[in-house]
Amino acid sequence: VQLVESGGGLVQPGGSLRLSCTVSGISWDSTAIDWFRQAPGKERESVSCLSGRDASTYYLDSVKGRFSISRDNAKNTVYLQMTNLKVEDTAVYHCATARYGMCPAYEYDFWGRGTQVTVSE
Repeated sequence: VQLVESGGGLVQPGGSLRLSCTVSGISWDSTAIDWFRQAPGKERESVSCLSGRDASTYYLDSVKGRFSISRDNAKNTVYLQMTNLKVEDTAVYHCATARYGMCPAYEYDFWGRGTQVTVSE
């Protein structure tokens, strides 16, 4: 299983970014893909999750209405569209396969190296 993130960068508050997670080696029907973030000095937190079984989604309360998760089966890619970004969204964002294939995810089996998102003036 391999997951590769891309799309991070530096953006001003209120700006937007779209993160991509290209996945290989999984069965989409039984796998949930989770985006989690890790900021220095803070605990890891699950931001969003997409279930492969029923397409249900999960969002962290602080990102509801601003972030959107989706999947392109043809490209084996899961996206995280982030709008109205805030300084507190600054973190390294990783995508991962959720243990037990369920959302929200609290444990992971595989994850990528991550992509840095920095929201700053």
